[in-house]
Amino acid sequence: MTPIVVAAVLAAALTHATWNALAHGIRDQLLAFTLVGSGGSLCGAVLACFVPLPAAAAWPPLLLSALLHVVYQALLMRSFRMGEFGQMYPIARGTAPLVVTVLAAVFVHEMPGPWQLAGVLLASAGLVGVALWGLRGSGRDGGERAAAPQWPALTAAVCTGLAIASYTVVDGVGVRASGTPLGYIAWLMFLEGLAIPAWALATRRRQLAAQLRPIALRGLLGGALSVLAYGLVLWAQTRAPLAPVAALRESSIIAGAAIGALFFKERFGWPRTAASVLMVGGIALMLHGS
Repeated sequence: MTPIVVAAVLAAALTHATWNALAHGIRDQLLAFTLVGSGGSLCGAVLACFVPLPAAAAWPPLLLSALLHVVYQALLMRSFRMGEFGQMYPIARGTAPLVVTVLAAVFVHEMPGPWQLAGVLLASAGLVGVALWGLRGSGRDGGERAAAPQWPALTAAVCTGLAIASYTVVDGVGVRASGTPLGYIAWLMFLEGLAIPAWALATRRRQLAAQLRPIALRGLLGGALSVLAYGLVLWAQTRAPLAPVAALRESSIIAGAAIGALFFKERFGWPRTAASVLMVGGIALMLHGS
């Protein structure tokens, strides 16, 4: 975890939170992710024209990752429809670091050192605090929810996190075997970006173009930012172990919670502030042990 790797992952975290916020701000989530997918696929297609093809060994994980990314996007759409951005985004992201640590140890034989493991655990505790604070808070319509937490939304967000952890480990294997991180990200973004636009075209038909027009710029910008964010992460995975990269990447949760408070008028509160401090401490431990 050299300084340039840390800077790349932190930049990816901020960029990721930004594109997710752009997508969440569009009320019709199918339209939002149609534009994000289209923008990502277009960027991937252009980039693929100028970079080498990934090596043959990288294609099985690349294709599996594209499928996992589609599952992830479908689950993320569902969680965004059901809950607050400031809750659903942290829960989805916060589930991943511990799962990645376990999967990387089992499948990639990357055993975290004591400092890294302590950092992942502490950062994960902070992520859980950021995620769970306010589960009984206000909904997307601004009204107070006195009922029990939204368990279907919570379940969708946790499953989103499991999908994130799965594709993170698969991509860690694939990008290292590809011989070309840029080629890998180009083909991954091109392939994964096709599925949701195809579904939208099949279900919305003639109405789709008219529905997309007013929000096209925001959605396509989100797609371009998604390519940049994940491209930085994939590059970092070729330079550092998967677990600390995954945990550091989830600093996007702090940015996501802040965006939720500033732009979507969702509560932040002192518990989320304290949890954010825990997360920063965990990141410091991980970097100390790297």
